[in-house]
Amino acid sequence: MKFANNLVMISFLFGCTLFLFSCKKEESNTIIAINSSEKIKIDSSEKYKEPFRPQFHFSPEKKWMNDPNGMVFYKGIYHLFYQYYPDDIVWGPMHWGHATSTDLIHWAHKKIALFPDKLGMIFSGSAVVDLNNTSGLGTTENPPMIAIFTYHDMAGEKAGRTDYQTQGLAYSLDEGETWLKYEKNPIVKNSVLKDFRDPKVFWNTETNLWNMVLVAGDHAQFYTSENLINWKFESEFGKKVGAHGGVWECPDIFKLKVAGSKEEKWVLLISINPGAPNGGSGTQYFVGDFDGKSFKTTQKDIKWIDNGTDNYAGVTYNNTPDYKRIFLGWMSNWLYARNTPTKNWRSAMTLPRELSLVKINSSYVLKNSPIESFKKQLVSEFSKDLLSIKPQQKINFTYDNFNQSEIKFKAASKNLKLIFSNEVNDSLVLNYDAAQKTFSIDRRHSGIVNFEENFGKEIHTTATPSIISKTIDYQIILDWSSIEIFLNGGVYGFTEQIFPNKPYTKLSIQSDEKQEIKNLTVHRIKGIW
Repeated sequence: MKFANNLVMISFLFGCTLFLFSCKKEESNTIIAINSSEKIKIDSSEKYKEPFRPQFHFSPEKKWMNDPNGMVFYKGIYHLFYQYYPDDIVWGPMHWGHATSTDLIHWAHKKIALFPDKLGMIFSGSAVVDLNNTSGLGTTENPPMIAIFTYHDMAGEKAGRTDYQTQGLAYSLDEGETWLKYEKNPIVKNSVLKDFRDPKVFWNTETNLWNMVLVAGDHAQFYTSENLINWKFESEFGKKVGAHGGVWECPDIFKLKVAGSKEEKWVLLISINPGAPNGGSGTQYFVGDFDGKSFKTTQKDIKWIDNGTDNYAGVTYNNTPDYKRIFLGWMSNWLYARNTPTKNWRSAMTLPRELSLVKINSSYVLKNSPIESFKKQLVSEFSKDLLSIKPQQKINFTYDNFNQSEIKFKAASKNLKLIFSNEVNDSLVLNYDAAQKTFSIDRRHSGIVNFEENFGKEIHTTATPSIISKTIDYQIILDWSSIEIFLNGGVYGFTEQIFPNKPYTKLSIQSDEKQEIKNLTVHRIKGIW
């Protein structure tokens, strides 16, 4: 082993692959260079390699996308429909785009599923498989896939009418490949409500009825049906509960078992825009009881499924294997969604996440963390059992491209700061403040931020009282234009878009007190395109 200029080169063998890192003492700083097992290339001439194009998140092949819709699993295929405008990279007359996957990670783009018609544009909604052919639109041998969505009549809105949003139905007899509109649409009419939309439909095994939840301005409404066509209004919820800084959108309701117990509770998701704590769009949740007709909660505080700025309109899959509750959100925010610095395409979805319910300090907490199949995308680049950080010391890592990586470690519940940066002085700062019990994300200097005044305006700080353990597990996932952070397995989640001028190649971990980083791993994430 040779020593030169105080540089120590050490080789480690993990499995069958050889990795090198170097440690260089510079005052109180330690530098660790992670040499990638495969050079990550960025070539804007390649398909799906445009600047900021996500490499392992779903994004449209081209043009504009927003809310996930019609998420259903059938015969081994996950179907993702989504709000889509095929003629521009800004919002326009809404269609339903369509993609399919066998693992929720790799996606195949399909042709547009639903087009606007004389009743209006095709806004958000959901899809089910009518296995018993209750609708009579298929057969029991060939059950129809049913989409129920909101019609938005733009002409009616401009004319000042209040009935410009109604609920429509379409069905497919070839497992989602082609669709027919129901000839007697709309199936749920509306005469007085300005915002009346985003139906989530599911089969309730406890009542043997179809349930629908939709939003009506500042609250949710619940309906039942025997056949998916004729719906009966049952109840409403939320006029005096939850956040009301903006219109309610994209509801979802499902039952989960409370971890470590036999108790089961219902969870109601409601997106709101504006009104989220870190600005603009966000998704709140309520935990309570549902008898198939009405939802009740004793919850006093407002809870958010994600504490970042860029996870909106998320809903869950119907009919998933093993009854897993899989969530997917639109990775953007209406404050600046139309102005993000991308070309040819705009917007992406979050990583699919599995939801679970836990009880912390007598309070129900909805956890969310990446689905299990995501692990298959990981390629090990570096690991270290223990890194000790002295007060004011910095551990500095260098790597080809942190913008396609996962960083995981366990640290004491003490002050800890992480700074991602690059050669052009872009910096993204994550900070846990133990005294205040807050976690913050500072993207003010993260790269391109001037496309909209709210994007890089301030540090986003979130109170984290549910972290009561002596240690915190960190999972940090970066793509070319996003960061997703999960603390303690998703007790807290944070999703934020970022647009660095160049990939982050440096990571600094530091603390103003003695700190130990345990089980540190860095993984490269394989692209899906």
